Amino acid sequence: MTLGLINANPVVHAKKERIARPEFDLHSSTDDSVDPLDIYDFVRDIRDPEHPYSLEQLSVLSEESITVDEKLGRILITFTPTVQHCSMATVIGLCLRVKLMRCFPPHFKVDINVAPGSLADEDSVNKQLNDKERVAAALENPNLRQLVDECLQSNEL
Repeated sequence: MTLGLINANPVVHAKKERIARPEFDLHSSTDDSVDPLDIYDFVRDIRDPEHPYSLEQLSVLSEESITVDEKLGRILITFTPTVQHCSMATVIGLCLRVKLMRCFPPHFKVDINVAPGSLADEDSVNKQLNDKERVAAALENPNLRQLVDECLQSNEL
């Protein structure tokens, strides 16, 4: 947790009930078909870097914010920070990227963007999150890597 919260009183929403679906495992799947709900189920419980709530609970992510183009093997995640001046947007994007790197085969092209108009410096954050070298350099920072790992801990919120 950081000192001096950027959004000290976020609006917290109830978690949606999980839909009973057949167990999905990308690594043993024979048809490589992925839909937005599969991806949402993988990332919805990522913890916000500032608060003990999930990205789903803070409405940073929703099922509608994920699109998949199976023909091109592309996944697009658009997230909405809770405030326009959120300095944790890059960390949230890194958490999403690392989670997907751990769960999905590398042949998927993943784009992670901030929702248009939701962040003051959205262009620079989008550029950072979608540049492999910048992502790799960020993850070499032990403090940042630790924060990302803490947000990705698989405990149910």
